[in-house]
Amino acid sequence: MADEQVFNMEKEFEGLDFNSSRLESRFIKTMETLSKHPDKSIWFCSGNRAEAKAIYRMLGNESVDREEILRVHKEETIKRILSENKTILAIQDTTSLNYNTHKKTDGIGYVSNKILGVNIHTCLAVTTDGLVLGILEQMSYNRPQVKDDSQSHDKKKARALEEKESFRWVNTFRTGVLSIPKSVKVITVCDREGDMYELFDEIGSTGHIFLIRIAQNRITKDNEKIKDAIKGRDCIAKVEVTIPRDSRRGLKARNAILQIRYDNFEIKRPEILSKNEKLKESQNVNVIYVKEECPPDGVDSIEWLLMSNDVFGSVEEVLERVNYYIQRWKIERFHYVLKSGCCVEKLQERSIEKTTLLVLMYSIIAVSIMNLTYIARLHPELPCSIFFDEDEWRLLYCVSNKTKNAPLKPYGIGEAVKYIGYLGGPKRSPSDGPPGVKTIWIGLDKLNTLLAYREWII
Repeated sequence: MADEQVFNMEKEFEGLDFNSSRLESRFIKTMETLSKHPDKSIWFCSGNRAEAKAIYRMLGNESVDREEILRVHKEETIKRILSENKTILAIQDTTSLNYNTHKKTDGIGYVSNKILGVNIHTCLAVTTDGLVLGILEQMSYNRPQVKDDSQSHDKKKARALEEKESFRWVNTFRTGVLSIPKSVKVITVCDREGDMYELFDEIGSTGHIFLIRIAQNRITKDNEKIKDAIKGRDCIAKVEVTIPRDSRRGLKARNAILQIRYDNFEIKRPEILSKNEKLKESQNVNVIYVKEECPPDGVDSIEWLLMSNDVFGSVEEVLERVNYYIQRWKIERFHYVLKSGCCVEKLQERSIEKTTLLVLMYSIIAVSIMNLTYIARLHPELPCSIFFDEDEWRLLYCVSNKTKNAPLKPYGIGEAVKYIGYLGGPKRSPSDGPPGVKTIWIGLDKLNTLLAYREWII
């Protein structure tokens, strides 16, 4: 049921256990407070000194356990997954948070040779049609010292997997994906950084499925290089797709013709991992090559090399996997909301532990923003009361329609999000399309400001 996939902050943490009902209530209230103005400071969100102090006392309480927060959120995410009763994409990726000015923060480390901060690795549960359901796992790491370049590349590659930073991909699969009931078909989706033979072996050995963008030109059993081999195959289909606007690079939306090539290969275990007898000597994989035909001048051509252990062969099934990989963009939007919408790089906590606690809290808020954004597109007919309380949807209607006569019954969530877009965006042109995540977080911020003064509005 679509309404069971909607994120509700209060219900999300009903199962929280800090061994203190008072502390649990304070945490839920804090999450509701921060979610009203996610891009503002705790002091601004609180509204008064007493509320702000209560939040800071809670954050300093050792009983507020980050792992307990993640556990409860993960349980609720799995409930939303089970209500979907379809294939679920478990999308992994890493982003770096820059705290280069926080040199005295306890536990601060390096995310690159010159930048202090923390890396956040997250696994999102996303439906195949793009609805973000929640976080399956989130871990943080950094380097206590500048990256050590004294060892050769081969020596670094030969280290035990658990000693490498790349272990996060395997560990996240173990702690996040394997917690989902086996009745659900889960596909782990990663970009080129997840192109690791150890990860393929781990996922395949547990009966799960991966869909990963290829980085390594691996050797097949026939001693072919996999990238070269697939590019030499015949085109099996051409498909026209719409490429979304890329505002960061100033590129307009455009239609593109994609050539599709596909074949099955058996890739060999890399020679450098030959001492690890636990790894299979070879893996059977399906490879998809997507190449844009005649891209516009000055625009980078779309070119994807995807690899999966899933079983498929028809053109429709190949295109379906391409569409699955397109949903990987949702985790990029998640990082965008986390950094720009929740401004987590502006946190000024005294320890990295408290910083990552707040990052997780804001990550859950980011998920709620994305859940609202996309459920309004997929299920606009759902009543807006599934996300907004009565005061909110009545006020939203009145402000957006410049009237004091609010409807007696809730209207659709699609209509409500359109009104949020009016608050968050500068235009109301029908050609603008549905509101994006940035418009949503700005609109929600303005709505909650108006709610504070609603007795003078209605």
